Amino acid sequence: MSIDLKSIIAKGEGINIEFKESKNKIPSDVYETVCSFSNRIGGHIFLGVSDDGEITGVEPSCIAQMKKNFVTTINNPKKFMPTVYTTITEYWIEDKPILYIPVSNSSQVHRLDGRFFDRNEDSDIDISNSTMLVAEMFARKGNIQTELRVFSQIKLDDIDPEQFERVRNMARMKVGEETHLWDTLSNFDLLKSAKLIGIDEATGKEGLNLAGVLLLGSEQLIASVLSHHRTDALLRVDNIDRYDDRDDIRVNLIDSYYRLMAFIAKHLRDPFYLEDTQRVSIRNKVFREVCSNLLIHREFSNPIPAKLIIERGQVRTENANRPHGYGEIDPNNFSPFSKNPIIAKFFSEIGLADELGSGFKRLMHYVPLYSGDKPELIEKDIFTTIIPIPDFKPIEVPAPQDTPTDTHTVTPTDTHTVTPTDKNDFILSYCMIPRSRAEIQSELGLKDKMHFINTYLTPLIKSNRLLMTIPDKPTSRNQKYVTKTEEA
Repeated sequence: MSIDLKSIIAKGEGINIEFKESKNKIPSDVYETVCSFSNRIGGHIFLGVSDDGEITGVEPSCIAQMKKNFVTTINNPKKFMPTVYTTITEYWIEDKPILYIPVSNSSQVHRLDGRFFDRNEDSDIDISNSTMLVAEMFARKGNIQTELRVFSQIKLDDIDPEQFERVRNMARMKVGEETHLWDTLSNFDLLKSAKLIGIDEATGKEGLNLAGVLLLGSEQLIASVLSHHRTDALLRVDNIDRYDDRDDIRVNLIDSYYRLMAFIAKHLRDPFYLEDTQRVSIRNKVFREVCSNLLIHREFSNPIPAKLIIERGQVRTENANRPHGYGEIDPNNFSPFSKNPIIAKFFSEIGLADELGSGFKRLMHYVPLYSGDKPELIEKDIFTTIIPIPDFKPIEVPAPQDTPTDTHTVTPTDTHTVTPTDKNDFILSYCMIPRSRAEIQSELGLKDKMHFINTYLTPLIKSNRLLMTIPDKPTSRNQKYVTKTEEA
């Protein structure tokens, strides 16, 4: 047992390890650590060990009384509510006695002297005066899913009908068929089938749940129920104190995904890559997973905005999280857990995400091919993903134009002669968000409508690289075009 304890001590103090250099009595702050460990992920407490991990020992003559006082205190309901079950055991390491207290991750929220304590790195924090942090703790222990919160005041009529047509089209694209189950359902039945309708416990009335609002609602509707909802996309390469470019995204999760992918396409190069003799966008392979995970697996009750930050040498994402582990995720010992299963399943149904757990495997496969290094995924209260990227070298080159007098700024790998392929690549990057024919043509600076359609738009559609959002009505005035992902 002493070997195991020495290996734990060697790790040093942290989220689940605490040292107390106590010689002859139990320090009062030991109980704060017991409370915070119980409320967090459990841990190990060592008495007779200094802060730097040196074995100092406790007085042998005091051990019996120290153990008695500890057991009495943790079983005192006036001290702990509810009481905590653990033990205190004597061990000898390096010929010195220490006391070891293992603390389990409790299924309940515990208070010490009426105060709530939580663990943050190597510190015990009194969070009693923060109603938000206390609520998050109860939610974590109760495994409450924020996405299930129901708003009985929100009805079907509050959702734009075009949103339903869009997701039906996306679902058809995902399965590669002309029809999908959703085509046979009314809009209301589609919501029920996707579990986006629930019963408000306070009123007993039916209404859209938070998942439904976040997936299909307008910006105004989302703001009415979740005012802090925001995803911040930042480019910090030259101006690291502020930003070089920014997209403040407050729209629904589907539009947020396309906005994030467009931001990535705008600022990160896409190196040539062949997979089974076919060229694929390895950049999109990587960041499809990054962006969908950032949107799906966040704790929406936390007001901290989600962030995607492009920096020199890496892309970093951050989102509020309800952790089910702590520290860097080990790819060899990884158990997937869906934080918002309803949203995750909907994303999968429309082709913006894969089955649970497969996205992590794809990252581990494609990121080294993209950048030569592995990604880092760190699970804490803030979930962080770090994707290494090749050197950031934005270059201004002439863009594909009909006349030599026009210019356009892009960020390719090297300066080169502009070709029709460049125009196609630009269109595919630009259409990560659905765009109209006029928008695409205007962005390229092409004045001849038929030349644009015949030379660029139609060939991309026929090659199945560009998809119509309303395929059954090719000439619709509401027609838009979106880049086909490899999975669609």
